[in-house]
Amino acid sequence: MLMTAIIIPRMKFRIVLRLLVGLPMMVMLLTGSVSMLTDLDEQVRAYTRTVEFDYLSWTLDALGLKIGQTALGAERYLEIDQRPKIVLEYLDLVGEIWVMEATLEDIYADPNISDPFTVSAELRADLEQLYTRRSQMQILSEEIIQDQINTIAAEMGLTLTGQTIPPVLYHVTPLPMALIISPRDVIRQDADIFVSPNLTIDQITEIESRVDEDLNVSSLVTNVGGIGLYPTMVMQTTSINWLAEVVSHEWVHNFLTLRPLGMSYGNSPQLRTVNETVANMAGKELGQAVIARFYPEYLPKPPTPTPTPAPSDSEPTPLPTSEPPEFNFNAEMHTTRLEVDRLLAEGKIEEAEAYMEQRRIFFWENGYHIRKLNQAYFAFHGAYADEPGGAAGASENPVGDAVRSLRANSASLAEFLNQISWMWTFEQLERAVSQN
Repeated sequence: MLMTAIIIPRMKFRIVLRLLVGLPMMVMLLTGSVSMLTDLDEQVRAYTRTVEFDYLSWTLDALGLKIGQTALGAERYLEIDQRPKIVLEYLDLVGEIWVMEATLEDIYADPNISDPFTVSAELRADLEQLYTRRSQMQILSEEIIQDQINTIAAEMGLTLTGQTIPPVLYHVTPLPMALIISPRDVIRQDADIFVSPNLTIDQITEIESRVDEDLNVSSLVTNVGGIGLYPTMVMQTTSINWLAEVVSHEWVHNFLTLRPLGMSYGNSPQLRTVNETVANMAGKELGQAVIARFYPEYLPKPPTPTPTPAPSDSEPTPLPTSEPPEFNFNAEMHTTRLEVDRLLAEGKIEEAEAYMEQRRIFFWENGYHIRKLNQAYFAFHGAYADEPGGAAGASENPVGDAVRSLRANSASLAEFLNQISWMWTFEQLERAVSQN
């Protein structure tokens, strides 16, 4: 009885705390999204208004679901060692469904099957059962992951009385796609509008073409892995490593949104890059710590060094191999970005666009199937500067270097986040790095 009397108030406290923080968080994110609309956004929305994602309805529905999950608190009645098994079982179920869905598509595509509906009847019935089971397991799996990230964050000093602020809340859902807009003469993200995840490739290319031609901009409709609404949106996956990292990444965005750095996200391209780089770095660190604690068998194995044979007088030294070096996507993409920046700086817009198409074909031939490589592509991908190279250009490099330097000189992730999250200009970050 005494234990029950102690546990129930604590559970109620956590529920109340999540509600008190969650509701203002939702309002802040939603009103922020509306207030940040620009004239360009409104111009672009003339082409997207009928296919835009209704994130207000989604957020209200998802928050209601999360409130119900938190009040139920089913994961707290499970033994500690049961929780990771449930998450992994759920991810295996997702993979099983994917295989069966692919088989169903093959049945309907097979020209030798005249009545695919009848042939697939048993398979479709099995899928319906698995869909129901997935929905049931997803709710519990999300609660477990949220609690595991909260546990690690608490150990790292990122919580208040053991509770993350804001609480870790995410929901797996089909994600909207992002329509990214950049000027043609410079790489810069000027607009980012969510559109329906159900758009066909024909609809996507038509929107891009009309926006490009009518507004003289560079556009790209692209997939995203997660969106920092509240609760955050995360796409379906079968990888526990990816899931832990992305949920952590999106929570870091929520963490920053309550502080000056997150509030300043849209103030400049530099601050957007700072935000995304911080979220990437911290998300990886948190995610890897979750894997190490709760899913140690899934920790990435370090590369095995190749032993160097001892020299022998009796054996000739082998000649260097003539095989071409392994294709390095990050290095090649960074080379592409720097050349595009140079051409645009010289006012050679058409030459830059022709060069990007040549490089897109080059990437395609090396196994990287990029549908569209343009200014908008670099404006979107270049903001993630947690690692050198890649789509980041010379302008993002100082930002990435500064963020990495500050983290390297911080004693802990909490010290790093608590320092950088209270900055609202890149100059503040530069000063902090120079003082270390």
